[in-house]
Amino acid sequence: MKQQTLTMQDALNTAKMLSEALPYLQRYADSVVVVKFGGNAMGDDAAMAEFARDIVLMRQVGVNPVVVHGGGPMINDMLTKLGIKSEFVRGKRVTDKATVEVVEMILSGLVNKRIVQAIMDAGGRAVGISGKDDDLMVCEADDPELGYVGRPVEMNVQVLRDLYKAGIIPVIAPVGTGMADNETFNVNGDTAAGAIAGALQADRLLLLTDVAGVKNAAGEVMTQITPDEIRQMTADGVISGGMIPKTETALMAIEQGTRAVTILDGRIPNACLLELFTDHGAGSQIRSTEPRIKPRVKR
Repeated sequence: MKQQTLTMQDALNTAKMLSEALPYLQRYADSVVVVKFGGNAMGDDAAMAEFARDIVLMRQVGVNPVVVHGGGPMINDMLTKLGIKSEFVRGKRVTDKATVEVVEMILSGLVNKRIVQAIMDAGGRAVGISGKDDDLMVCEADDPELGYVGRPVEMNVQVLRDLYKAGIIPVIAPVGTGMADNETFNVNGDTAAGAIAGALQADRLLLLTDVAGVKNAAGEVMTQITPDEIRQMTADGVISGGMIPKTETALMAIEQGTRAVTILDGRIPNACLLELFTDHGAGSQIRSTEPRIKPRVKR
């Protein structure tokens, strides 16, 4: 009898949660949400499967998810196995011809197809492409000293619209083509996601990380931030290190038409669902003026 009571309570909690999610499901119906997937979750089979289920659920309830992924640790492992030594300039890896070939092999091959397979295993439909397909992401060298590290200068996102309008989830490796023939560039995953979100004028860009979000000078996670606050915190040194390129990506995406960007902790179970479909949210949301449906709960 006790087990039956617990089971019924679990069912009631689930039903209540689904009912409370209705305004959010209506809010995001037919919206475009770009998700940057990376960090430790990529190397964990259980976390990968959970992420894939969340993406398939988003598609099932009418959201158009577009997945952009990284793969730095896998690239490092392969470079080590192949005996390719990396040089660094001002802390950034120099990507020569040999390195960019490994980057493309790992990102467009191993990592991309693993994510596609996980989404398919969860019951969704997915197609894996890179920024080179249909000239999705045309790049130029971000810094000549870094070699084949690219900055997107031209975006052709119609192929993504064609896919998600057909009910297919695009999964994109951050490898771009160049202006010259047979030119390949490695693009930072966050940068690629921001450029894609901006070009699609996405409703949301979710940057999954291994940190809780953007913190203020007191070390507290800020749940709502404006672009002006981001710029001031960066100038004051409050935002520093690896958080700078993420917030720069967020500002770029918003300037190009993305409605809001959230930097969230991808280690939290079901982080994307928590951010989109609950009052609580799961990180730091950067937007200009438009308020949420309801105030976020402070942690």
